[in-house]
Amino acid sequence: MPPATTPVIALDGPSGSGKSTVARAVATALGWRYVDTGATYRIATLAVLRAGVDLNDSAAVTAVVETAPVELSTDPAVPSARLGGEDVSAVIRGAEVTAAVSAVSAVPAVRRRLVQLQRELAGTAGAVLEGRDIGTAVFPDAPVKVFLDASPAVRAGRRAADGDAGVHAPAGDLLASVGADLARRDRLDSTRATSPLAAADDAVHLDSSTLEAAAVVEQVLALARDAGLA
Repeated sequence: MPPATTPVIALDGPSGSGKSTVARAVATALGWRYVDTGATYRIATLAVLRAGVDLNDSAAVTAVVETAPVELSTDPAVPSARLGGEDVSAVIRGAEVTAAVSAVSAVPAVRRRLVQLQRELAGTAGAVLEGRDIGTAVFPDAPVKVFLDASPAVRAGRRAADGDAGVHAPAGDLLASVGADLARRDRLDSTRATSPLAAADDAVHLDSSTLEAAAVVEQVLALARDAGLA
């Protein structure tokens, strides 16, 4: 378990809530590392898909992930994901990985391996981590915990506008398809047995539905200042 003194801001929430934008901006403002924990699961999922193993075979999935060379940049200005030196930043956002990542990330042994990696990536000098279980499992003693959310309609609109929602559909049906996929992922992530998507009891809840990203960033930085981190 990481020490309680580790300078970490834990930013949790569902997809489309604005976590990545806020986390990168906060990390930049503080001069800290930025860790996109969701990307580690996506890289691992890509490794599993390329290995051709059955997603329902937990032992086989774990065996692949245990040896997968998962690499992640912690520079908020230049985020990148690599698998064995190959830049897979774009491919891990595709439909195939998006459809499979919840199944892979639900395997307890996979989560244990990647949580260890995420803690290593955070280092000791300060990091902003975004994900779904940072404040509850990765850094439960983080001095600042935020649960960022937004309405389903706003979240779907953001993901569709991003162009990396991992959903293929005709333009007229894209928003509905993205919304349905987000609901599917929310259900899977919130009901898995190990480290489900949930707000820590002591997390500050922020709703970004009607807020500009800069306003959310300032609120998080204010929490960091109150905690003596900035």
